[in-house]
Amino acid sequence: MIASVKGRISAVSADATVIEIGGDSGIGLAVQCTSATLAQLRLGQIARLSTSLVVREDSLTLYGFSDDAAKTVFELLQTASGVGPRLAQAALSVYSPQLLRRAILSEDIAALTAVPGIGKKGAQRLVLELRERMTAVVLAEDATTAAEDAKAAASIEQYANGAKAEPLWREQVREGLLTLGWSAKLAEDATTRAAQQWHVRHRAASDDSPAASHDSSPDVAELLKAAIAIVGRSR
Repeated sequence: MIASVKGRISAVSADATVIEIGGDSGIGLAVQCTSATLAQLRLGQIARLSTSLVVREDSLTLYGFSDDAAKTVFELLQTASGVGPRLAQAALSVYSPQLLRRAILSEDIAALTAVPGIGKKGAQRLVLELRERMTAVVLAEDATTAAEDAKAAASIEQYANGAKAEPLWREQVREGLLTLGWSAKLAEDATTRAAQQWHVRHRAASDDSPAASHDSSPDVAELLKAAIAIVGRSR
C-alpha cells in the first residue's frame, strides 16, 4: 500500500494533481484529491499527501489528502455498503473530516443528505453502519491525546535528584476521594484529570508572568474540589 507521497507538484486540475517523485529521472503520480486539498497545492512546490490506493480489476487509483484525518474518514466511509471512493471523496469535498464525523455520530441526516449522491436512506444506512466504528476511531484519538497530555503534565514535576516520585498532594487528593466512598479507579482517574487541568492553568499563568514558579504545588483543597466535580459528572 502507498501510504503517502512526497514530491514536486507539476500539475493541478479540477479533481487531481500530478506529483513528481524521484527527482529529474523520477515519475509523475496522478493523485485524485478533493477541492480543499487541491487548494493548498502550488505548482513547483514540494508537497506531501497522505494517500489511499484503491485497487479495482481494471484500475489502480491513488487518492490523496492533506492530512491523515481525512484519509481515515475516506477509508472508513467505504466500509459502509454502497459507498465507493468517489462518493467518499464527494463527502469530503462538502465537509471536513471533523464535521463528517460529527454528522454521523449525531445522526444528522439532513447534513449527510447535503452530499451529492447520498439520499435519506443512504444517510440512515451510513449512521447505522458507521456510528460504532466512528466512535471507536474518536475514542482511540482521544486516548492518544490523553496520553500525550499526561506525559506533558508529568514532565513539569521535576525534583532535585531528577526522580519522579508521587507528590504528597496527589496522594492526599486520591485518599480524600477514597474516603468519600469512590472506587480506587475513579479516584485515580479523577486525580489525574484534575492535576492535568491544574498544570495547564498553572503553565499558562507562568507564561503570562515570568515571575511565576513552575515548581509550586497545587492547593490540595482546590484540587480535591475539582476532582469531586469530575467524578460527579462521571456518574
